[in-house]
Amino acid sequence: MPSVLIPLAHGFEDLEAVTLIDLLRRAGFAVVTAGLQPGLILGSRGTRVQPDATLDEAMNHDYDLIALPGGLPGADHLRDDARIQALLRRMAEAGKYTAAICAAPMALARAGLLDGKRVTAYPGVLDNLGLPASTRKLGDAVVVDGRVVTSRGPGTAMDFALTLIELLAGADKRQQVEAGLVRG
Repeated sequence: MPSVLIPLAHGFEDLEAVTLIDLLRRAGFAVVTAGLQPGLILGSRGTRVQPDATLDEAMNHDYDLIALPGGLPGADHLRDDARIQALLRRMAEAGKYTAAICAAPMALARAGLLDGKRVTAYPGVLDNLGLPASTRKLGDAVVVDGRVVTSRGPGTAMDFALTLIELLAGADKRQQVEAGLVRG
């Protein structure tokens, strides 16, 4: 069973975080939500989440994927947290998936994980980060480049989560989860 870490910082994008948690758990993944600090974490729209663990506790385990929800100022907190930066680099070096949606790709950029990649993010988020010219900013809903996965924003959260399911468990598992959602 794939294991996933979803770090939560105050100001996370509610729809993105809850969609990731819900769909990845529907797929049978071992999902750990980890607060950057202890206690309830407040989303940008007022949703309160009690994480499964603190980030310090969660960092003692191995994961197949780290998925960062966006939202402001949540994505700023993820970008600026030294533990998140170290974890992103460690996972990339181990060949694990790193994923971010909306404004959170800026945390991947700070870790140097977007250099030379095809990426997407919320409009304007990547414009002033000093990314190398070899990084291609796209307007796609979800972009997969190697083990780096990025997505645009709240409206793409379901596609983002389903893509992560497919990457970790295959197309059949994605179809199984998606069928239960009755999307169309």
